[in-house]
Amino acid sequence: MKQRIFTIAIIFCLMSLAACSSGANTVEKSTPQPSEQTLPNVISLWIPPFIPSGLLNALKISKNILTDTTEEKADIRLDVGNDYPVSTWVYALVAPFPTVADEVSLKDLQGFWRGDSNVNFPAKRIIMEGGTQAIFTKLWGNPSVSIISSVSVDMLLSTAWQEKTTWAIIPFEQIEPKWKVIRVEGQSPIHKDFNLKTYPLSVPFTFVGKSGIVEKFYDSFGPTTANPIVPSTNRDPNKMTVVAETGVTALVRGTAYLMEQKGITYPAQDIGEILRNADITHISNEVPFWPSCPKPFSNPENDRNMVFCSKPEYIQLLEAVGTDVVELTGDHFRDWGPEPMLYTLDMYDQRGWKYYGGGRNIDDAEKPALFENNGNKIAFLGCNAKLIGYATASATNPGAVHCDLDVMAKKIQEVVQQGYNPIFTFQHIEYYAYKADPVLVKDFHKVAEAGAVIVGGSQAHMPGALEFYRGATLHYGLGNLFFDQYTEGLETRKAFIDMHIFYNNKYINTELITMEFVDMARPRLMTAAEREYLLKDVFFASGW
Repeated sequence: MKQRIFTIAIIFCLMSLAACSSGANTVEKSTPQPSEQTLPNVISLWIPPFIPSGLLNALKISKNILTDTTEEKADIRLDVGNDYPVSTWVYALVAPFPTVADEVSLKDLQGFWRGDSNVNFPAKRIIMEGGTQAIFTKLWGNPSVSIISSVSVDMLLSTAWQEKTTWAIIPFEQIEPKWKVIRVEGQSPIHKDFNLKTYPLSVPFTFVGKSGIVEKFYDSFGPTTANPIVPSTNRDPNKMTVVAETGVTALVRGTAYLMEQKGITYPAQDIGEILRNADITHISNEVPFWPSCPKPFSNPENDRNMVFCSKPEYIQLLEAVGTDVVELTGDHFRDWGPEPMLYTLDMYDQRGWKYYGGGRNIDDAEKPALFENNGNKIAFLGCNAKLIGYATASATNPGAVHCDLDVMAKKIQEVVQQGYNPIFTFQHIEYYAYKADPVLVKDFHKVAEAGAVIVGGSQAHMPGALEFYRGATLHYGLGNLFFDQYTEGLETRKAFIDMHIFYNNKYINTELITMEFVDMARPRLMTAAEREYLLKDVFFASGW
């Protein structure tokens, strides 16, 4: 009997142990392990004082995130680093616009930062806002206090321009037209081929904090979540537009002859890709196309009197460079009368190209050419400011539009009210000097005062001076793009393409592309020595 009772007791005990064991397992599953820690109801986030203002202003802080805290008490910190990457902020090395140097290596930039006397650096000092200095100190180590210094944001540009050899490091969002953006390791944040991952001045920001919390915080508020609190970057390529503005095109005489001999697209051999890569490519084509146009140099009287036309097949050159908008303010658009002008406009319409500064009648000629690209609204307007005989647009006749600057000012103001950035170009009096003619200065100023952000001189057969006036960039002459003045002097062999940069519907910068003609048709990019020589001449003529 005792044995039976003992056996029952053992069975009961074993059953009890099984029950105990089962209960323990249930409790264990319902209790979170440290690695599965949930976020507290309120999280403290420390934002250091060096965080750039653009990033700070774009933070999206939810109700349960407390930012009024100290670094020591914070659950999470925003810092420079790659542990839990949340943002990459783009900075630019910039110099006063009239700076000749174009590029530096990262090695030389960091050597200059440290005060290495063996580095031959183009600047004598680099300035930046205090937060920017703190960030790059974290990345590059302590700077040389004698050549690296902090300056308030509102004093950076004026300080650099006053000292001339002082450069700056600024966030991308602070780029403006009076800065020149310097390439670092061949890269510039105003270029379309910019690589965010390999650019040396891309700064990573990360979350740092308490183990278990920082992981959950990143999973809840990081860049791949539905509610990221930190903007991923300050440079979105989908908000940028590059406009290529060019000088005189006239596919006649020697240019046409070489096109016949070497191929219609021969003149674009060296610079075609630059123009094609722009989002909007501007061409100032002064000459009408016409099927009966004679072969080049076959009519000496027309050449002598400068009565010009181009064969229709020559339009293949304009196609090859990616033309988007054609300026019609030129003197020679009317050379062969109304029918060729209308024929030419039909050719542009067939290709979907917009045109301005001329048209089928006066109303058509005064209309702006409007573009919207990547959120940027850009309007082209222009007129011919020479004697009225060059501009034949009227109520019943096609041609270029003559400049009535009061009318043009109203047109500019209208597009500004519609949210467009106006680019205004003149066919104006021709002169052969770098310095701006006072007559042009007066007219350029008037359209800038009306609201144009860029004003260009399309009449010039050689490069001209630049000016910054009331927030606008004025370039009094770009020189030729495709025209045969190679034999007319050394200065007519030189020219600019202006690459205008728009971001978030704002004009932010211009890059000067310099060219040298090799013959009567074909420009190429200048060598470093040629470019330095031209830039120094033009900057001096600009009063810089």
